Amino acid sequence: MQPDSTKRSNKIHFCTILALAAGLLIMLTGCNAISPSSSSAKSGASRDDVPFNVAVFYYDYSDNYISSVRTSLTQGLVSAGIPYREYDAASNQSTQNAQIDSALNENISLLIVNIVNSGSSNATDAICMKSYRAGIPVIFFNRPVEDNGDEGVILNYYDNVAFVGTDPAEAGHLQGQLIGEFLLENYEKTDLNGDGKISYAMFKGEAKNAEAIYRTKYAVEDANSYLTEAGYPELYYFNQNAVDNYQLDLTGKWSLTAVQDYMLTNLAQYNEEMGNMIELVICNSDTMAEGAIRALQTYGYNLGTDDSIKIPVFGVDASIPGRQLIAENKMTGTVVQDAGAMAECILHLSKNVAEKKDMLAGTEKYSWDKEHDLRNKFYMHYSLYDPSVKPLTPAADTDISGSAASDSSASESVSD
Repeated sequence: MQPDSTKRSNKIHFCTILALAAGLLIMLTGCNAISPSSSSAKSGASRDDVPFNVAVFYYDYSDNYISSVRTSLTQGLVSAGIPYREYDAASNQSTQNAQIDSALNENISLLIVNIVNSGSSNATDAICMKSYRAGIPVIFFNRPVEDNGDEGVILNYYDNVAFVGTDPAEAGHLQGQLIGEFLLENYEKTDLNGDGKISYAMFKGEAKNAEAIYRTKYAVEDANSYLTEAGYPELYYFNQNAVDNYQLDLTGKWSLTAVQDYMLTNLAQYNEEMGNMIELVICNSDTMAEGAIRALQTYGYNLGTDDSIKIPVFGVDASIPGRQLIAENKMTGTVVQDAGAMAECILHLSKNVAEKKDMLAGTEKYSWDKEHDLRNKFYMHYSLYDPSVKPLTPAADTDISGSAASDSSASESVSD
């Protein structure tokens, strides 16, 4: 996986990391001396005398989906007899960088990273350069590690690096299908003011995150395709004066609170009394959907009772809280993001490293990014959530509170 020199010079910026460490002159010298495309880069430092152990870095323990991945991965590492340490960055990239530095100083054998600055090639490059110097592999997961449109800048440049995630567009397409099919069956009931059109609110989790970008895009586009093919008008955004047809969580945390606050403000101006009530709510995650539902409940909607009007609310993840809201008739639908499958793939790669195999050995069973010919970028598939079937692995339903330590800096488990 050696880089095209032009791509490297245009898009890889790891020299900036050296500048912070040793000044401009040393930076320029270092860039020539330790290029990952050189033979020395491919070998790295020898760590054969270090007992195998891993460090797992989570962007935020409080994220519901990440909590499920953490539960599954922790159980897998313990079952495999792999000692591990885990860290919570609490949505702070500087904190995560410091945690990685600390782990590298403690003879960690493998980094497993849920990066904070999603979709940032620069942030990913800095971590890859540190791991290259230490001579250890890196497995990134869940949150995109390259700028949208720059696929391969990192993953096709460094050796011993992999990414386990999802196809960003898939969730958006499935959510659009879910919404479109629902509206075709419930159009008149959803059209509260009877104007023949459906107004919607959209909540986006993170500005540069490819998952958020494509969920926001295709959920509406695909739903509109269902509607127009059946002779209905397209959805229209509730605030016709808005520049963007979504409201963004400015913290990038896909936050329940952010959506709840947005929705309370919206409902003060857009409601049944004014004849312009928001008739449909689309969210990039179940956590955000829960925030929207709490706001709606403040106004008497979505209480789950026979006499309460239910505004359709759709999410993504099929999280435990999301499934519970659907069971209580407070939320309409969601898309499954299988935490157990993601953890299993990460564990497979980790075992390969532990057994001194090629990291990608035996990965033919996983889907990978064929569009960009990245065999080290694995996709776990989304699926529609069917309330009559439990689609997630049992590990993904385990209560996180009793399965792993939750210290804000690090916790350690060494299996027998």
